[in-house]
Amino acid sequence: MTKAITVAGLHKSFGRTHALDGLDLTVESGEVHGFLGPNGSGKSTTIRVLLGLLRADSGAAQLLGRDPWRDAVELHRRVAYVPGDVTLWRNLSGGEVIDLYGRLRGGLDDARRADLVERFELDPTKKGRTYSKGNRQKVALVAAFASDVDLLILDEPTSGLDPLMEEVFQSCVAEERERGRTVLLSSHILSEVESLCDRVSIIRQGRTVETGSLAGMRHLTRTNIKAELAGEPEGLAGLPGVHDLDVRGYEVSLQVDTDKLDAVLRSLTASGVRSLTSTPPTLEELFLRHYTADTGTAADAGAGPGAKAGTGVVAR
Repeated sequence: MTKAITVAGLHKSFGRTHALDGLDLTVESGEVHGFLGPNGSGKSTTIRVLLGLLRADSGAAQLLGRDPWRDAVELHRRVAYVPGDVTLWRNLSGGEVIDLYGRLRGGLDDARRADLVERFELDPTKKGRTYSKGNRQKVALVAAFASDVDLLILDEPTSGLDPLMEEVFQSCVAEERERGRTVLLSSHILSEVESLCDRVSIIRQGRTVETGSLAGMRHLTRTNIKAELAGEPEGLAGLPGVHDLDVRGYEVSLQVDTDKLDAVLRSLTASGVRSLTSTPPTLEELFLRHYTADTGTAADAGAGPGAKAGTGVVAR
């Protein structure tokens, strides 16, 4: 089966700024793929190249087996794109915009269109100039999900939506997967990506630094452990792969490299375990690890946005 997106060694510069510096990206047909990176990492430039809006300086890019620059007109009939800040024609109603996009993309599923309008609580009779930001996003999302396309490229698509509408969005993405469509999802809401995506690519300074399933990424990183023991813990500090060890009486918390987990569990068991909680790293922790390795803070590592601890959201 042809891969939905294939990017190899992509380079793009704007003057002295290297937006893409050898970026690689592969998205399998039928998967939901998370595309992660802070502002300025190259996500938007990559998407613009894939949409045929920019021409790369070097490297190769294919979208649905075609060249996005040379075959842009044909590809735009098979691709639905939703940006993070939707602009509508001021004097067209939301319904007219949805129908126009449907005709450009090869048709709409009328029943699904009606269902989506109801679920997103959208009034399609209002003019574009009267819509709030959130309602403009809804128009674009309804048009995308109701269109007869093979690939959806969603770039911060829930910007401006309230939490209830974000739940509707997530259910729609799951439905698209069930229908066999491919979704490339770029989002700062890491909990959203974690719940929706089959695989994830993390980019930094115009390059892909990690790609794979969350399970695969977690296997290569650390697990969080909290335990209450019957006796004094012994020997944990000397075990390989143990990080951030905190011992308070009989209570222990630590992080351990996943491939060193067995030795830590044996040591804890020897002290008598009363309770134990093992938590795999969240996508937020995996993401931030790539931006704190050099200097200890996401901002100093060039991530641009910081992280709101415990929220699952990387702040812009």
